[in-house]
Amino acid sequence: MNEKKYELIVIGGGPAGLAAARSAWENGLRSILIIERDKYLGGILNQCIHNGFGLHHFKEELSGPEYADRFIKLVKETGIEVMTDTMVLNVTPEHEVYVSNAGGVKVLHAQSVILAMGCRERTRDSVGIAGTRPAGVYTAGSAQLYMNILGYSVGKRVVVRGTGDIGLIMARRMKLEGAEVLACIGASDHPDGLARNVNQCLKDYDIPLLLRHTITEIRGKDRVEQVVAMQVDEHRNVIPGTEKVFDCDTLLLSIGLIPENELSKKAGIELDRRTGGAVVYENNETKTPGIFACGNVLHVHDLVDFVTEESIRAGKSAAEYVLGGGSEGASGAASEETPLEIENGGNVKYTVPMMAHLSGLEKTLEIFFRVTKVFGEGSRVIVTQGDRKVASFKRPYMINSKMEKIKIPVKLLEGVDPADGPLVVSAEEVVSEAEEGGARNA
Repeated sequence: MNEKKYELIVIGGGPAGLAAARSAWENGLRSILIIERDKYLGGILNQCIHNGFGLHHFKEELSGPEYADRFIKLVKETGIEVMTDTMVLNVTPEHEVYVSNAGGVKVLHAQSVILAMGCRERTRDSVGIAGTRPAGVYTAGSAQLYMNILGYSVGKRVVVRGTGDIGLIMARRMKLEGAEVLACIGASDHPDGLARNVNQCLKDYDIPLLLRHTITEIRGKDRVEQVVAMQVDEHRNVIPGTEKVFDCDTLLLSIGLIPENELSKKAGIELDRRTGGAVVYENNETKTPGIFACGNVLHVHDLVDFVTEESIRAGKSAAEYVLGGGSEGASGAASEETPLEIENGGNVKYTVPMMAHLSGLEKTLEIFFRVTKVFGEGSRVIVTQGDRKVASFKRPYMINSKMEKIKIPVKLLEGVDPADGPLVVSAEEVVSEAEEGGARNA
């Protein structure tokens, strides 16, 4: 097998990998390789031809391909190598990366590795929809690929299961292509996508939204002929006698994303059961020294702009790791400092990062999280350690389908000792101004 050594190998040429590689270059690395299994860089953005990207990072509205093109050009301005149409077979804790392409099988060696493999979609089996197995059942992302890249129409009478952003966007896309969208169905009591997508994709195109319902059966032999929807209670159990039958030829499933971490498992990286991604420190380093993770392979993001922000940090951290001489230069896993653990408390699903070295912080400790329910006006996020309140942040509202972020100033962490227990992030309603007290704004 052929062998070659790099300072950094980035696995994945989507928005996360592109931003991480460019950041590592800007921070001093000169031997960088991006590996992408598709024929082109850009990842999922290539099929996201709708607008709405770049509002945070570029301060202007772009389509997915335009956003990807910006970063592809930034990478091409550098000496970063790119290897497309290449499958990564294995990654080892020693930073060996085994790849296969038209040139055969190669083993590449790196001083550091960034995992940026993105997500895959949940399928029909994930939610246990009964019935036959006819043609016409697609994940929303697959339908998007067929329509936007390959130019195929996937159906004429469509039902969408799931109210996430991809489902909402594809409901509109089907309508624009002349299909009749019978309903967009979600099991929650509110849409799971961004509010702007609910307005721009459903309301503006008169697409019916059916909440507190789920698909229970698919009917049809060669092609989908009907789907059956039933109402669900607060525990998402179906309510007998509430069947609604839709005569359709296509069912699109937008039922969530799963971080693509098969390579992470092979590398022996510890995964977090809450996010499905790696356990990381504040600098995006995993517990395996020199291996970093960013983007949707770490945790599912709402906006590509947030993926970019996180990936820039990962690229900078990888550069610091390599230029600092490996473990001696890492502010993450290899540091001798005892890390501060970060945990989710009441009404919070997860936190990212899961650990932090206080000495590695510059101005703030940035924590991503999602809440478990909808919070109305006057909610707040509380950060505690034991009985001590470390910080408190007001929020106008929070919704469980939207990723939240807080930035804790370093000065508020001065009295925090990792030996005193984990930092706990919780969410709660504020009943009154008196109860809210001296909560700090974020």
